[in-house]
Amino acid sequence: MLDERDKIIIEMLTKDARTPFTEIAKVLGISETAVRKRVNALEKAGVIRQYTIVVNPSKLGYHLVSLTGVDTLPEKIFEVAEKLREFDFVKEVYLTSGDHMIMAEVWAKDGEDLSDIISNRIGRIDGVTKVCPAIILEKLK
Repeated sequence: MLDERDKIIIEMLTKDARTPFTEIAKVLGISETAVRKRVNALEKAGVIRQYTIVVNPSKLGYHLVSLTGVDTLPEKIFEVAEKLREFDFVKEVYLTSGDHMIMAEVWAKDGEDLSDIISNRIGRIDGVTKVCPAIILEKLK
């Protein structure tokens, strides 16, 4: 069970995974060693799975980001999801219970690139029945 200190550690590392343990220790009023032990315990328990960075797609030349719904033949859902994971332009893949069977975050250079990705790459995967891109206009959180 997580206590308040663990929750604060997680919150601080979520905002900036590079936050020094000394800074976390000051906020919590405990030693750096105690913070390190807590973080190690959170990692071992699987609460903290990895440390990562957040990239600005437009700085890399990707000016369109789309949350793309992909529907498949029921028996092909896992094969399609696996194929999507292989594409470099697909950054995240989720199996969902919402309007679409699969949701994928797709990065494209421009509208022409996104059209090509939808029609000639995703749309041609065996078992795909529908592709519904929703272009992200602005990320608010």
